Amino acid sequence: MGTIYFSDCSEWSEFEANQRGFRIDVYVKIHDDIYNLNIYSPVRLFQDFYSEIEEYGQYVVDPNLVLVKEVNRHEIIEIILKLYRCKYFEEIKPIENIDVTLLYEIKKFNEI
Repeated sequence: MGTIYFSDCSEWSEFEANQRGFRIDVYVKIHDDIYNLNIYSPVRLFQDFYSEIEEYGQYVVDPNLVLVKEVNRHEIIEIILKLYRCKYFEEIKPIENIDVTLLYEIKKFNEI
């Protein structure tokens, strides 16, 4: 069984994430492992890429970067479920020392 969490689930946080084009407060718990995903829209990723190339001469990819068409709850849930079916979480490293009781549970899902 898995569970998707956000650190904030208010309408404002949803609006703000969609406007900014990224959301870095997405967590997925699978069994006892918890993963932090960095959710980006392609537009925002390209903006960050060109900005960092211009300023620093290089771009360093965020760990656990996941692209979605739009940064909204529906798209995030759908891509996480697809990634789970593709065994994506078996390829990335879980995080430690996160208390999920401080997060908002967004969706539970069963093993597929």
